[in-house]
Amino acid sequence: MSKSKREKITIGRREVANLPQFGLMHVAVKVDSGAYTSSIHVSSCQEIDMEGATLLEVVFLDANHPSFDNEKHYFSNYRMKKVRSSTGQEQLRYFIFCTLDILGQHIKTEFSLTERKGMRFPILLGRKLLNNRFIIDTSLKNTYKTI
Repeated sequence: MSKSKREKITIGRREVANLPQFGLMHVAVKVDSGAYTSSIHVSSCQEIDMEGATLLEVVFLDANHPSFDNEKHYFSNYRMKKVRSSTGQEQLRYFIFCTLDILGQHIKTEFSLTERKGMRFPILLGRKLLNNRFIIDTSLKNTYKTI
């Protein structure tokens, strides 16, 4: 079935998702139809030289999150782009691709990496991920329990 003819799933304003390739399970996500791209909270993100190659070294989440393990993940495939934050400021951010598991869907998508310390939701899901997959019902949350 083509993407446009696939039945869309109803998603609430808040959900729980997994990023299994990083061992991150049951992470709270906020559905943000005002954001174009999705983003994930990192406590550390920097380019490093390793054996003659430049890699992106990332530590997801922070010590306040139950899934935090302080493990470093390395990416050779990443990009940088200017992003305008919700406050209107431009930031230069790193972007990576990974698979998000949510509501029975396994979605390979791009995430911007940013420090969201102090925010309630370490992951934001933007329109690029939501379009043609989900219908947002803002009166719902954690729909994985009710579907």
